[in-house]
Formats: sequence, C-alpha cells, structure tokens
Amino acid sequence: MTDQEVMLRRIAALDFAIVELNLFMDTHPYDEEVNDKLSSYKRKSKMLREEYEKEYGPLTPRNKEKNQWGWISDPWPWNNDKGEE
Repeated sequence: MTDQEVMLRRIAALDFAIVELNLFMDTHPYDEEVNDKLSSYKRKSKMLREEYEKEYGPLTPRNKEKNQWGWISDPWPWNNDKGEE
C-alpha cells in the first residue's frame, strides 16, 4: 500500500468516526467526553486533508486554489498499476 493510499484510508476512517460521533451526539448532546473526541477527530481530519492536498492535490472539486480539475487526475482506482482489484 502506498503512502497516498494509507493517508486516504486514515482520512476515511476519521470521517467515518466523525459521522458516527455526530449521530451519537444527537441523542447524547451533553456528553463532554464524546464531544471532545469529536472535536479532536475533526482537527485530525482537517490536518490530514491539508497534508494530503499539499502532497497529492485536491480531494474534492471544492478546493480550487491550485488546479480546479486536479481532483480527477489519475490514477483512478481501476487504473492501478499493480493489476489488483
């Protein structure tokens, strides 16, 4: 697995946790421990996204600072060079 793939998986894991913790906070709005964890995950996700975009280009079309179409650059998942699925 490449460094780029590792970073993408870490971002995906953090974003999944953020969604789940947001859902939990809907029913437990005063849970400070979970709220702190949610804030921490949001900071980590933001930091990783910034690091990823600095190294590999934008993750979404929303980031138009450099190349607005850079997020669609190769390789696409089905164009991997290892012949794996």
